Amino acid sequence: MKRVVKKLALIFATLVALSLPALAVQPDEILNDPALEARARALSAKLRCMVCQNQSIDDSDAPLARDLRILVRERLKAGDSDSQIREFLVARYGQFVLLEPEKSARNALLWLAPLLVLFAGGLVLFRLFRRPRREVPQPLTAEEKRRLEEIS
Repeated sequence: MKRVVKKLALIFATLVALSLPALAVQPDEILNDPALEARARALSAKLRCMVCQNQSIDDSDAPLARDLRILVRERLKAGDSDSQIREFLVARYGQFVLLEPEKSARNALLWLAPLLVLFAGGLVLFRLFRRPRREVPQPLTAEEKRRLEEIS
């Protein structure tokens, strides 16, 4: 019984270790100043790897992601603020380099498009499935009554 428990514990520990994010930051990239390194990690977590596109540069082991991590650290050592570094990278690579695009009037359509599509789809479904209105029959006029008696 103990053997089974040990095996299950080993399997569980392996699964937990595999589920943790694998940070691609190499030891030679890490800054000596812990405060600067923490800022570099925070910035890197918000920047998109231009090769992988669904990963931050902090998680990606692509060569371009490494270059961007080094660039962020160099700019931090030079004394740039976080916003200056972001602005520099956006100027160089465009808004796409940010994992979460800035909320501005310029890209408001990007943020509102899902809601607009959902609303338009709901409107189309409403028009397709609504019941047609029943017409209320009008009483016959005197002329119509006379013609009906002639026919019958």
